[in-house]
Amino acid sequence: LSIVLSACSNPVTNSGENTNSTSKVSFETKTNFPPLTDSDTKISSESKIVTANNKFGTKIFSELIKSDVGKNIFISPTSILFALGMTYNGSKGDTKAGFEKALEVTGMTTEEINKGSNALIRTLVNSDPSVKLDIANSLWGKVGVKFNPDFIKTNEGFYKATTNTLDFSTATASKTINEWVSKSTQGKIAQIVPEEIDSNTLLFLINAIYFKGTWTNKFDKTLTKQEDFNLTNGSKKKVGMMSLYEKLPYYKGEKFQAISLPYGNENISMYVFLPNSDSNLDEFNKNLNNDNLSKWFGEFSKKNGSLKLPKFKLEYEKSLNESLKILGMTNAFDNADFSGMFTDSTKAAISEVKHKTFVEVNEEGTEAAAVTGVTVGATSVMIDTPYEMNVDKPFFYAIRDNSSGTILFMGEVLEP
Repeated sequence: LSIVLSACSNPVTNSGENTNSTSKVSFETKTNFPPLTDSDTKISSESKIVTANNKFGTKIFSELIKSDVGKNIFISPTSILFALGMTYNGSKGDTKAGFEKALEVTGMTTEEINKGSNALIRTLVNSDPSVKLDIANSLWGKVGVKFNPDFIKTNEGFYKATTNTLDFSTATASKTINEWVSKSTQGKIAQIVPEEIDSNTLLFLINAIYFKGTWTNKFDKTLTKQEDFNLTNGSKKKVGMMSLYEKLPYYKGEKFQAISLPYGNENISMYVFLPNSDSNLDEFNKNLNNDNLSKWFGEFSKKNGSLKLPKFKLEYEKSLNESLKILGMTNAFDNADFSGMFTDSTKAAISEVKHKTFVEVNEEGTEAAAVTGVTVGATSVMIDTPYEMNVDKPFFYAIRDNSSGTILFMGEVLEP
């Protein structure tokens, strides 16, 4: 996710740096976050930062399904949380309170949020050595802008953010940032910053997450057949339908059934929720919130049965500005107070929060990536019989770290 910060009124002053060159450019796209030690804050499903991430995720997902009706949606709440968390460290007053409301961290101190985010990142990237999960953060500032050293130090320390200054007026600036994004997502997301950067832009804050997991129980490719998938408009589409007969964590809800497909050592899983024949995804979404999801995740138990799941490959891109305003962050975009970012009187506001994702699900496993960018700039019950689950119509799914309970990704597939 990319967050763009723009200047509000005061012209940006040059602090003596050479604006004809790039300074302190780092191409490091992966930081080795050490595992948690006994002295660190442990992360569990009851941890405040995990609860905040999952609550925020279901809330913003609910807003997106209202605005993107009829579209496949796929987001990473965790990516958004980390990018906005870095931006939060430069906010003050009502703007800061707006972040806290939207991110569901009201009542937590800034130190708790930063320490919790750091512990969560370290938990996630060290969750399962058989699964690839990389998290990278970066700050890209406009050369000449006087950034607060404490703001930079906090994000470098807790988020391991690489910090860079660039001359945004040059053609190479956006290319440099997008190259970092591409490398951080293994080429799955190639661009987050436009070729021409707006002259009012002061800072880009970017989080990138890359995930690649092999199913613990792989699908046999020879069993994949072209079968019908029922679309929301009543028509049918032929899709590659994978088949598996396996003992897997399964849950039968009142209006849906769900399956858990683990990766690697089973520390991370994909959960697929399929509405019953007398229900649909719209009805499911009305009950989609963190409390219900937490309850449902605790109800799965292993059971033999057969599963049919479509192969799919999807990309999603969305500006999150309006959704975040609805959740309480209006001040971050209008009349913002980001005085904690600068050493002078520079006025700034978020001009865009951009989220891009990629996901591919096949017989081998899942590959997914997400980038969140913030642009800051100037403005003027179980059954005994075997389960049968044929995912032949729109469904909801989530990729979750089981040890911490963190939802890494969530989405809905209307058309594979």
